[in-house]
Amino acid sequence: MHQLPVLPKLPVLTADISVGSFATHIDAITAYGAAHRSSYVCCVNAHMTVEARDTRFAEVVNKADFATADGMPVLRVMQLFHKVKQERVAGNDIMPALMAKAAEKGLSVYLFGSSDEVQQRIVDRATRDLPGLRIAGRWSPPFMPLAQMDLAADAERINATGAHIILVSLGCPKQEQWMAAMKGRVNGVMLGIGGAFLLYAGIDKRAPKWMRDLSLEWVYRLWLEPRRLWKRYVVTNSLFLVLFGVEALKRLFDKR
Repeated sequence: MHQLPVLPKLPVLTADISVGSFATHIDAITAYGAAHRSSYVCCVNAHMTVEARDTRFAEVVNKADFATADGMPVLRVMQLFHKVKQERVAGNDIMPALMAKAAEKGLSVYLFGSSDEVQQRIVDRATRDLPGLRIAGRWSPPFMPLAQMDLAADAERINATGAHIILVSLGCPKQEQWMAAMKGRVNGVMLGIGGAFLLYAGIDKRAPKWMRDLSLEWVYRLWLEPRRLWKRYVVTNSLFLVLFGVEALKRLFDKR
């Protein structure tokens, strides 16, 4: 049996992050999908890092087959503490790249989560941009707590399509918890990419590259949706800075 690639991980505050180039990640994830390996991918940003202060959620993230450096703050801390030349592997970039790779390799994709309207927009764009891509199926589950979701029915629905890659948009931390619960049930690689659905569908806009490079993407998003996001960003970013400060002090004293 062909050996599937395993990427090394490094601890970044509360989460263990996979090491490797963007292309290496895409190739590895594609290989897992092609093999129908039941597996999952977490795209780790500041929000997820803060959520992972909960040890139960940290276990979900750290048991992922791949945990990518999605957010610039996470990437910068990783580069600073571990002196690695890691590049960003963001869900917003993974989604189109992986769909293109799937079209190239003859792999099928399943859409799970978000609204039916958003999913239809994704299908419409993929049909235009990637005519060789097969969307095996899609499902927009009713909004409800994870404990009330019918996981057995979800798995059966997905597996019946023969999908290799399952793109999941349920929001953090629900989508990560859903994927962890579905490992061993779903015959494919699952990726929790949240807002990437909205971006690919043309509903959300992305910050200019210069803002992304300066770790200011959150400022752009806050400017677009201040009422919805102000509390999340103020609280999340503050807690992320606290986590960073504690770890930086720990490393400083450990050197003495």
